[in-house]
Amino acid sequence: MVAMTNTVNVHDAKATTVNVHEAKTHLSRLLARVAAGERIVIAKNGRPVALLSPIDERPARRELGFDAGKFRIPPEFNDPLPEFEEYT
Repeated sequence: MVAMTNTVNVHDAKATTVNVHEAKTHLSRLLARVAAGERIVIAKNGRPVALLSPIDERPARRELGFDAGKFRIPPEFNDPLPEFEEYT
């Protein structure tokens, strides 16, 4: 069992704090707790240095065509640039 040092407020969410030795010894257990939604702070000499937090696996759904009609590619877009005419 991982000993809990204390609980701190990290960005308005409660997080359990463990020291570096505990984190190294019980990393797999800590990761299982993080996967279940818990946030864990790793502290060195009593000072928070890292935060283990779950990753949102589902990125926000992207909407295709969101900017449709906001930009028009000009007809001369693919024309050679004047400063490179000598290479064409």
